Amino acid sequence: MGDINDVRIGLVKNVAVESFYASREKLIAKEKTHRSDYTFRQALTPVAKEACKIVSQIRDEERRTIWKTEGNPELNQNELFPGMMFNVAKTHMETTKLWQIVRKMPKGTVLHAHIGATVDLEWVINEAIETPGMCIAADIPLTSITALKKCTPLVRYWGLSTTEQPTIWTSDYIVNDLIPLKTCADRFPYGGRAGFKAWMKDRCSITQTESLQHHLGVDEVWIKLSSAFSILSPIIYYQPITQKFVKQLFRTLLDDGVRWIELRAVLYSPFTLFEDNEGRSQPLELSRVLDETITEFMASEEGKEFWGARIIWTSMRHTPSDMIISDMKACMVIKTKYPHLIAGYDVVGPEDAGRTLHDLMPELQWFKEETARQGLDIPFFFHAGECLGDGDSTDNNLFDAILLGSRRIGHAFSLHKHPVLIEMVKGQKILVESCPISNEVLRYTASILSHPLPALLARGVPAALSNDDPALLGQGTSGLTHDFWQALQGWENLGLAGLGSLAQNSVRWGIFEDQTTEEWLQTIEEGSAGTGLRARRVQQWDSEWEDFCAWVVKEYDVSPEKVEV
Repeated sequence: MGDINDVRIGLVKNVAVESFYASREKLIAKEKTHRSDYTFRQALTPVAKEACKIVSQIRDEERRTIWKTEGNPELNQNELFPGMMFNVAKTHMETTKLWQIVRKMPKGTVLHAHIGATVDLEWVINEAIETPGMCIAADIPLTSITALKKCTPLVRYWGLSTTEQPTIWTSDYIVNDLIPLKTCADRFPYGGRAGFKAWMKDRCSITQTESLQHHLGVDEVWIKLSSAFSILSPIIYYQPITQKFVKQLFRTLLDDGVRWIELRAVLYSPFTLFEDNEGRSQPLELSRVLDETITEFMASEEGKEFWGARIIWTSMRHTPSDMIISDMKACMVIKTKYPHLIAGYDVVGPEDAGRTLHDLMPELQWFKEETARQGLDIPFFFHAGECLGDGDSTDNNLFDAILLGSRRIGHAFSLHKHPVLIEMVKGQKILVESCPISNEVLRYTASILSHPLPALLARGVPAALSNDDPALLGQGTSGLTHDFWQALQGWENLGLAGLGSLAQNSVRWGIFEDQTTEEWLQTIEEGSAGTGLRARRVQQWDSEWEDFCAWVVKEYDVSPEKVEV
């Protein structure tokens, strides 16, 4: 054995072998200079470098000891470790050191989230039950498990008295009658109020089983997601709940290290004012309530550390042209009334089932020309490439989004297939709003390991992580920790430094104020070196990052040669 080892050592020390190893290291280093996080890594302080090293060690240790079936016999033997599907891994990840570290990390901003899907369903359902006048209706009597699984209930404010009426759970219920919600919740035949809340959560979210059924395809899971939004929208858009909902969202974000959010919102949705039975589209009133609530929270003691929120106005991409134009006109009216509230424009909904940007080009071009004529600054922030296609009409939304001047692109899941578009995105400083858990749960990728974002980061594409619809997709909270943890644990080349770069990007590309295209590009290029609002926000995040890295070193470094912090 000794002779064999001596031969091996001699072979390794061979000049040609050593030359090969040196060339290999140079090649790896050269490739890393093309990464989007290269500049961020080069600027790391000694404390930050030490924190990144510690986190890498913890990650490697947990991959060996936690994320392996042999160490956890209670886990399903058929699952992949590490990188198993999010909804299966969720309860395990929340017990790890890596989770505690990511939970503490300053995450900057949420750039891609739909307002109706941001707050924990437990909170929303409880609030609905306890709000006077909230009622529930069904289109069939819910007298069986089968009926419960098929029903899409209507929950909304109606203000009915609590006089004795048949509940929706009995055969004598008159279909579509609105019955007091609290009564129906307490009389739910399968476990009372607790059982009712569990049923509502099932109807309002993508369940673990549904998220794992990739063989059923993307369209099928989108039907469930659309149904969930239809149930929640009348609840959330009742004024007393709207106000509490927004404040609860902000509290949860702050608790998770998020200081700013840009919400996609369909403000044309029916909105019910306090004690008004008529839920109708009234975007001016809804905008007023949102603006007042944001202002009130920002002025409160609990909101003093929060930077604020803005709305990216969204139209539903499946709607006909006359409705799109009406929605666009309303957007311009609200922008005139509340210029600080409206930050941009987007079209939303499942891309494969909706109208393409190419089909909407006449309406979008009219919008550009009309906003310019009125002197309104409402730039585009399009969803595009949230699909599995390659060269089909949905995938081609990426071409249109870029040509239309979209300042960021939501998801851009198929962008890695387009080398020319990648270079255009980089050259025009277009940020990708990536939502890895959403992409997995909606069946675009089987797990974090096969997500395309690492390929984009390696090519130098700027990106930030967001959570899309966290209340409906399994995260169960408004924060970003789940998505951040998934990326850190799943992507080998990312590390804490790469995660920090993504968080800083979310600040660099935030819409903190209206800017011309030239101002937008200039301040993004300057980053923390500028003098404006964006620069100050980046500087604040940088300071929080340094404090966080010092905390990691102090809390987790057990080596004798600690960096002074």
